[in-house]
Amino acid sequence: MFRKVLVANRGEIALRVLNACQEMGIRTVAVYSEADRNSLHVRFADEAICIGPPRASDSYLNVPAVISAAEIADVDAIHPGYGLLSENANFAEVCRASNIKFIGPPPEVTRLMGEKEKARQAMKKAKVPILPGSDGVLTTAEEARAWADKVGYPVILKAKAGGGGRGMRIVRNPEELPNLFHAAFTEAANAFGNGELYMEKFIVNPRHIEFQVLADEHGNVATLFERECSIQRRHQKLIEEAPSLQVTAKMREELGRTLCRCLNRQLYFIEMNTRVQVEHPVTEAITGVDIVKAQLRIAAGERLDAILPPKLEIRGHAIECRINAEHPERFTPSAGTITAFNVPGGNGVRVDTALYAEGVVPTTIR
Repeated sequence: MFRKVLVANRGEIALRVLNACQEMGIRTVAVYSEADRNSLHVRFADEAICIGPPRASDSYLNVPAVISAAEIADVDAIHPGYGLLSENANFAEVCRASNIKFIGPPPEVTRLMGEKEKARQAMKKAKVPILPGSDGVLTTAEEARAWADKVGYPVILKAKAGGGGRGMRIVRNPEELPNLFHAAFTEAANAFGNGELYMEKFIVNPRHIEFQVLADEHGNVATLFERECSIQRRHQKLIEEAPSLQVTAKMREELGRTLCRCLNRQLYFIEMNTRVQVEHPVTEAITGVDIVKAQLRIAAGERLDAILPPKLEIRGHAIECRINAEHPERFTPSAGTITAFNVPGGNGVRVDTALYAEGVVPTTIR
């Protein structure tokens, strides 16, 4: 097992990883920007290193700064959490070159799945159903219109390097396509440094179903059942639950075994996230599996059969709600000092947070 792990993240996921490490007897190192000097993840880590100014691009996304902190602290591994560098294949490669274990998939997998259009084509080659859409990226609005005519409206434009609902636009008719193409391109370029787009058929009133997958270094793969993530706003998930009420036991068995087809309903591959998900607690609640600890043990070379129970079963039902700091009427981000902070408690209640009374919700860190 690892001796010391650096957590390359902030907020509640940083605390989540720190807690898992400490329960396993692993020493921890937090990194933080100047804006997060008083954050809880800095207080609770065994060591903490400031890696730059408030902007994420100058701190949490600064690969040389993160690697330097890891080398100064003499860590064995880095856990990236979610967001920030978690799906950055170049960062995973730098970790490998620095002889620091990256707790996540190999960079080759991260790179393939991170470029959404390449992931679509890889799944198509593996005979996994994918949504009808463009072959490759779209270079112009005119090219996008030609594909939309072929696929049929409504369609959705998506950022090739996207995530978190950014760089996406639903197009319902040819007249609005040029402006929406430009808007999606600009948003994707600003958010990801890559404005390339691709197109898919837009499914009206779909069910967003995810399967949690774990894989070790010995060729073993296991699924921890599904999560329902259909309740969203602006392509951002708000409520997640497990198991899904729309997935039958027969479908669950087939989907878990193949992840490529179901028996009596259509299934389309959209994307794979090569990291721990925000909504991982609902899966942990119904399986009893600590996913973050499993990540640590897998990265340390352990086999899945030594990590997971002999038979995985669904135990009960779990619902997760994301609480956002927003203006109550405009639904826009609301930064500032928290004047009161009271969390619910009781049997079966779990709260993952990095906030506290008199803590500060910062402005955007981008």
